[in-house]
Parts: sequence; structure tokens; C-alpha cells
Amino acid sequence: MTAKEDKVPATAVREGEVGEPGVPVPEAKKPAKKRSVKGAPEGEGGDVAAQEKPKPARVKGSKNIHSGIVHILATFNNTLVTITDLNGNVIGWSSAGRVGYRGSKKSTAYVAQLVAQDACRQAMAHGLKEVVVKVKGPGTGRESAIRAVQAAGLEVTSILDVTPIPHNGCRPKKPRRV
Repeated sequence: MTAKEDKVPATAVREGEVGEPGVPVPEAKKPAKKRSVKGAPEGEGGDVAAQEKPKPARVKGSKNIHSGIVHILATFNNTLVTITDLNGNVIGWSSAGRVGYRGSKKSTAYVAQLVAQDACRQAMAHGLKEVVVKVKGPGTGRESAIRAVQAAGLEVTSILDVTPIPHNGCRPKKPRRV
């Protein structure tokens, strides 16, 4: 054989084998690599999770905050609850959309209760115990959100209405004709 015949491409034609002469030969498949867990020794495979003990749930960046402020914004279309520490740094928040409601259901008092419970659960994971509640807006979820904060286990020291009232400032929207 010459040097040119030695270097036959993989799709070359073989003659004299079973099958029709002139059929291209497929390339040889490479053996599949064995997958393993990153950082694990090769002999163990995916058994790393079974060996380690589960750690207790800890909130990322969790701080032990004793007192804070619950800001409730109740509009006609939505209810937002934000819980901050006394400096104004946000500890937890929730809204009707985050709880999973859309459209006209967001403006109901029941959803406002769920929103307040969700925000309080986040804040209590940081160690919050007592709060001042500040309510803003004319929405239907005002009272139910306050009751949900009290029922969640937070000690409410005071409730303030901080709805902005103009001293004859901007012209109000036209009244709806229903």
C-alpha cells in the first residue's frame, strides 16, 4: 500500500463487505463520558447529598432585628406591604401579585390579609417581634391587613394613618359616572 491509501477518510467506500458495495461507512462513535458531581471524588458519584446532614433554614443575610415598621399601601387596585427596620432598610415585602392573584382579585380584603401574612413571615425569619403600623391609601385592604399583622404574632405598638391629604394642591381626577 502507498501512503495515500493509508489515509482513507471515514466516509470512504468499502468493498467486499456484507451489504451493497459503494455505501459510505459511518464514523465510529466516541464512548460517552461518565458524568459526576462537581467536586466529588470519582468513586462516589451523586451520593453527596445523602451523606451531608441538612442544615437548618437560615435566611440569607439574616440579622436579629427586634423592632420595625410595617408600611401598608392600600390602593383601589392593589395592596402592598413593606416591612422595614427603624432606619428604613427593607426586611420583607409582599404584594397581591406576588401572592399569586391577578386582575380585580388583587383589590379584595382577603388578598390583603394574605399579603400581610406573607410579609410578616419574611420579617419574622429575621427575628422581628414588635412593629409600628403605618397605613396609607383608601383601599379595601386596610383593616384586614392590620388584623393579619396582629394575628401573625407581631406585637403592634401603634397604628398610624399616613395618607397624604392635600391643602388644595393638585386638581383631583374627575368623578366616575357609573
